[in-house]
Amino acid sequence: MNPDFNNTEKARSKMIEQQIRPWNVLDPNVLTLLAELHREDFVPRSHRHLAFVDMELPLPEGQVMLAPKVEARLLQELNLTPSDRVLEIGAGSGYMAGLMARQSAQVLTVEKYESLVTLAQENLSQAAISNVEVVHANGLAENTRWDHNVFDAIAISGAVEKIPEHLIRKLSPGGRLVAIVGTAPVMQALLVERVGTSAAHSADGIRSTVLFETLTKPLEDAPKISHFRF
Repeated sequence: MNPDFNNTEKARSKMIEQQIRPWNVLDPNVLTLLAELHREDFVPRSHRHLAFVDMELPLPEGQVMLAPKVEARLLQELNLTPSDRVLEIGAGSGYMAGLMARQSAQVLTVEKYESLVTLAQENLSQAAISNVEVVHANGLAENTRWDHNVFDAIAISGAVEKIPEHLIRKLSPGGRLVAIVGTAPVMQALLVERVGTSAAHSADGIRSTVLFETLTKPLEDAPKISHFRF
């Protein structure tokens, strides 16, 4: 047996048992997926030795890959099913899209930077994941390419001061959205759900739950909260 393979698998197991489980990620399907989809294959080569460390990792264009426990917890909270259609804002290296694709029918991930679009596409292709479409666009802005669509799950892979209303309107009945909301030093991961059978364009039937506190890099072009001074 290759000793490098053994060391990698030990590091992966340690990440799951010592970082991810203690963060209340206990869904066996999520834990199995984290063991199967190799995170290190989505990490830039210069930082691959840090793939299983409890920290964010730098990506090109000044972006970051979320810490493993944050990715895992957000994935669990989305509670994906095999028929779900998913929208992700911020493709990054493609890892979160890959995780969601393994649990859903189709993922559309939108990335502002062309170099990250290429990186995500290459990583997903090498992982033999074919049900992800990576689009080069500003995912926080309304776009006619997908504005007419609704999604069962939406993940904003970065921090925003507030969640854009047009993204909440894209949730199908029963749909779930996860995002990290706020400004440093206070940010919270939120789960937003469209409960009941309200139409996707309705403001009714929206429930928001605080999941945990964390800090991460704000997404560029995110909407700002107005602060008036008197």
